[in-house]
Amino acid sequence: MNIAQLDRMHSGKGFIAALDQSGGSTPKALAQYGVQESSYSNEEEMYTLVHDMRTRIIKSPAFESDYILGAILFENTMDRKIDGQWTADYLWEMKNIVPFLKVDKGLADLANGVQIMKPIPNLDELLTRAVERNIFGTKMRSVIKEANTEGIREVVEQQFAVGKQIFEKGLIPIIEPEVDIYSGDKEKSEEILKEEIKKQLSSLDKDVKVMLKLSIPTVNDFYKELMSDPHVVRVVALSGGYSEEEANRKLAQNHGLIASFSRALSEGLSAVQSDDEFNSKLGKTIKEIYDASIT
Repeated sequence: MNIAQLDRMHSGKGFIAALDQSGGSTPKALAQYGVQESSYSNEEEMYTLVHDMRTRIIKSPAFESDYILGAILFENTMDRKIDGQWTADYLWEMKNIVPFLKVDKGLADLANGVQIMKPIPNLDELLTRAVERNIFGTKMRSVIKEANTEGIREVVEQQFAVGKQIFEKGLIPIIEPEVDIYSGDKEKSEEILKEEIKKQLSSLDKDVKVMLKLSIPTVNDFYKELMSDPHVVRVVALSGGYSEEEANRKLAQNHGLIASFSRALSEGLSAVQSDDEFNSKLGKTIKEIYDASIT
């Protein structure tokens, strides 16, 4: 584990950029960027185009460590290069930005009001490759749609079980049990979720470290006590479908909670923009997310 990266993630000022759209979400991310499905004819061409988009974001002068602490990558992005360097190496060596890797393989069908993660085949092999590629940590997502105690417990237990396997490989896991922002009982789900997370944290060995990625809570500062747990490196927030403006407004009301935004980060960026237009829009977005993250 890179101690400089650990210190940066624990106490640095800024947020995490989520550049990890994968599989079914990649066409949507490209479409938002102005690249339609008619622009590619197979998966390889699609991933090349999305890597070009991510490369443009990462290489932008607006994408800098004064505002951004880390970036989450998709496996395909990790295995590609920017200017002759593996993407993770470029992020850290050229930008001083900590690289993470999305490791989950999507969501299982809805049961007990939640969607747990699908099995992750060859996870150990993927983690070994991540270590070789100088990845610092990982991210994996589950979704909670209803305040179902049994379902939420299952989500959290699965997340922490896989998280322990990840930590044993020398990586910091980002635990992401997302509560659907459109849930009719979101606040109740968050109450159950926090208690289940506290149970899992209390059972960890003393040296185990994790990060938490959570939906912006209904009650401001609701996750503040989790931030002080010795096992928790950082608590970060997903945008969850909120617009950039609304996500930033809600985030700013939660002290110590920092962003890990995906769609909100790339909102308004387009393949047809000039570099000046692209960098200006990205810079404005980054500064607004940063300001909301340092409250």
